[in-house]
Order: sequence, then C-alpha cells, then structure tokens
Amino acid sequence: MSLVQTLAEFRQTIPASVRIIAVTKTQPIAAIIDAYAAGIRDIGESRIQEALEKQAELADQCPDLTWHLIGRLQTNKARKALELFDWIHSIDSLKLAQTLDRIASENGRPTPQLCLQVKLQADPQKTGWTIAELMADLPALDQLAHIQIRGLMVIPPQASDVTALFAAAKALQTTLQSQSWQRIQLDQLSMGMSNDYKDAIAAGATMIRPGSILFGDRARSGALEMPQ
Repeated sequence: MSLVQTLAEFRQTIPASVRIIAVTKTQPIAAIIDAYAAGIRDIGESRIQEALEKQAELADQCPDLTWHLIGRLQTNKARKALELFDWIHSIDSLKLAQTLDRIASENGRPTPQLCLQVKLQADPQKTGWTIAELMADLPALDQLAHIQIRGLMVIPPQASDVTALFAAAKALQTTLQSQSWQRIQLDQLSMGMSNDYKDAIAAGATMIRPGSILFGDRARSGALEMPQ
C-alpha cells in the first residue's frame, strides 16, 4: 500500500470533528507531498529552521497547508514563530505568551492560534503549567489583546494512565470554558499522538498529532529530500 493510500485510509477512521495534525518533523519533503495528496492540510513541526526550509520547498506544490508548531518555543525565536506558523500548540509560560503578544502588537498582522501546554502530572521531561499555575496566570493571559488563545495542549508522561489523564484534560477544559473570559477561547483540545490518539479522541480531543503511525519511523534529522 502506498503512503498516500495509508494516509487516506487513516483519515477515514477519524471523526470529521477531529483535526489531524500530521507530524512531519525529520520526515522528507516527499512525505508531506504524499500527505497533501491524501487530503491532509495540517502539518506539525517541532523546529523553526526545519519548518522554514520545508515551507520554502512546498510553497508552490502545497500552497494551502496550515502549519503547526508543536515543539518547545524559546522566547528568542518567538518573532520567527509568529511569521511561520498558523498555530502554536506549545505555549508553556506567561512570559512566552507576553513576549508573543508584544511582538504581535508591533507587527500589526494576524497572529497564530495558540494552545496553552499543561502538565496534569509531574514530568521533568516537559514544560508547561500545572493546573494551579495556570489558574493563577489565566487572568493575566486574558489581558493579552494581540494573540489568540484557543485551547489546551497535553503531552502525557511516559508510562502514564493516558485514559485518566485525557479525561482530566477534558474536565479542565470544560471547567475553564464555563468561566467568563474577555479574550481567551478554550474550544480546542490538542492531545493524542500515534500510540494514544484513540484514547484522546474518546476523551474529547479536537486535534490529534500522529506521526509514526502515518509515516513510519522518522527519517534522519535534516533529510529534506525532494521526490525523484
């Protein structure tokens, strides 16, 4: 079965209400072209430079892709991220959100949609807000007038109970949506990767981030090949 067929069949198993963010970090350009041919329009990347190179290669062949930053964003790369991405899923601190808001106010241009990365369990490998930290920072986040906060993003720790964690994420989203915010919208829930996307969808994910289940093992970093 070709990659285009594999991708098309995967799309058919996902509810129409769930957005598939095809994670293509370290995958070659050819894989993104195949994804596009299969109807995928949302691409997830983790690194600024890799996304920049791929976007330049694909501008003519895949003009209507939506680009999602799913990797950690350092504040010194915030300006470039605002230029390259339609969505940023990995907003992990008030400082980063404030930096993006300040830069967006200078640019005077539409800004990406943002998700707030939350840690529902202790995980030294991940950044993001604990629930208590998020609740404390939400009033300040709600004052940021130049960015669009649209939802929450969750990455489960390894060996965690993903069913319980995804249910907790959905419960947190529901709680926050019931509160009155001036600018924040929390209608999106970004969670679920290749090994747990079914659990995420069952819990209420609106966006999933599969990679290896679509493309197989990752290519070596930097392998940005054009199809022959």
